[in-house]
Amino acid sequence: MTASPARSAGFTLVELMVTVTLLAIIVFLAAPSMMGWIKNSQVRATSDALQNGLRLAQAESLRRSRQVVFSLTDSASPQSGFTAKADGKYWSINTIGIQDESSDTAAFVESGALDVAASEVSIRGPAAVCFSSLGRLVVNAEPGVGVGCASDAIPAAYNVSMPGADRSLRVTVAVGGQVRMCDPSKTLSTTAPDGC
Repeated sequence: MTASPARSAGFTLVELMVTVTLLAIIVFLAAPSMMGWIKNSQVRATSDALQNGLRLAQAESLRRSRQVVFSLTDSASPQSGFTAKADGKYWSINTIGIQDESSDTAAFVESGALDVAASEVSIRGPAAVCFSSLGRLVVNAEPGVGVGCASDAIPAAYNVSMPGADRSLRVTVAVGGQVRMCDPSKTLSTTAPDGC
């Protein structure tokens, strides 16, 4: 009896080529849905940052018992001054000085970014939203950010979208100061609590 040579362990070239080809097909088929998922995540992250900034502004107005303005801006460092801009990529919270008291001036509270990595995200809404000392939306012609908080911004709504994303989101601020995120493609109901 002659001993047969032992087969060495490993993959043949044909097996390796078939595996690489199947992997390439799977990646090619999954790429479009993966890009949509990434864009939807960027819309969600921007909406979350906007919602958190608005909630913080409303909470600060109650905590400080004074008017506070939430502003969108393109300034990455609004501590040293800025002008509010309706489609800004950053937000800033400032107190509003009391007009009757010359010793009381506006003060910077906090700022943040609205998902700067996703530069294609579009935000449509008012440049500034003012909260009263009771946490409610209020009209103020001169909150000190270059634009006023007008009555047409009450209630306030910010629409967040991105080209190529499957959906957009809306962040609303009710007259009473409640901040809510919703899906504008759905109608609010018992079956769609995330609708607008």
